[in-house]
Amino acid sequence: MGLSGRKEKILQAVVDSYINSCEPISSSEIHSNHLPALSSATIRNEMAALEEMGYLVQPHTSAGRIPTAEAYRLYVEKLMPKRKLTRGELKIVKRYFNRKVTEIDDILKSTAKVISEITNLTSVAYAQNVKDATVTNIKLVNITDTTALIIIVTNLGVLKDTAITVPAGLNDDYFRQASAFLTESFGNHKISEITKPNALIREVRKEYESVFKTVIKILKNYAHDEMLSDIVLEGSAKILEQPEYENLAKAKAMLELLDAKEELVPVLQNNDNMNLNIKIGKDNEFREGMPECAIVTANYSVNGVNVGNAGVIGPIRMDYSKVISVLDYIGKTINLLPAAPEKKQTADENEEKEND
Repeated sequence: MGLSGRKEKILQAVVDSYINSCEPISSSEIHSNHLPALSSATIRNEMAALEEMGYLVQPHTSAGRIPTAEAYRLYVEKLMPKRKLTRGELKIVKRYFNRKVTEIDDILKSTAKVISEITNLTSVAYAQNVKDATVTNIKLVNITDTTALIIIVTNLGVLKDTAITVPAGLNDDYFRQASAFLTESFGNHKISEITKPNALIREVRKEYESVFKTVIKILKNYAHDEMLSDIVLEGSAKILEQPEYENLAKAKAMLELLDAKEELVPVLQNNDNMNLNIKIGKDNEFREGMPECAIVTANYSVNGVNVGNAGVIGPIRMDYSKVISVLDYIGKTINLLPAAPEKKQTADENEEKEND
């Protein structure tokens, strides 16, 4: 049975108040600060009914009430007000992404940092398996007489740019032809195929053999490094700033979870093709002893191709409206990263419209 409109308004007021104060909420507070048209007695009766329905609990007989995980789920699904980012928050996002951020790992690191800074929560980012990325272009660019830059571009964006040493005296034709050869050899192949080159190509022209092997080495090293550190955490210490984790045992459990970050992979991997994934309380109990928390993540795409997930982990009493607005706006920003300068400029000029 659904809640009446009055019960929904009271529950929303309780959740909003508790998010801000982390203190049990009384009927008189709801009357004074949110619903003056209702008497305290009416609000008190409705709060008692919400408690019986499992949406509120009363920690002490003389205290007010606090929301349950079930209340937060309903709040997120139906009652949560939509929030716009402030100008200051928009500037923070621009500060991170207006600079050159093209490599996949840089995108995810910047994403985790900006999410943590704006939400003041611990943020987490998880990269998709780069082995599935498809190479679209490889360029060899002359820097100095003995130095060149290898730029590897995939369907996810720029994967890596690496400076290498080359023989002195190479002319422009060499770099142009080498780029064409590398693109022809590796283009339209997944990284997992390229790191096993014997089946990919059998003969390499001698003048390109060194750079050919260097590309394979770069991709092997990159894929290996990503397997070891494909989860990025930012602001782990911010967990300790939350009143819920003033209890030493609860704080220890959360820090142990963050330390063993690979355990978060099952939660971060979203197989439902949902843009936004919200798991509250028991939704996160993928192992025994899992601390009570909420994890909110979003799928992030670059040029329409999913590159990973990022979001926050923190107390059930988090500001979901703010978190979701932050994740949504950053998603729009990331998806425009590979665009041409004029398109990106348009996005910046219309940032508040995009934030609607």
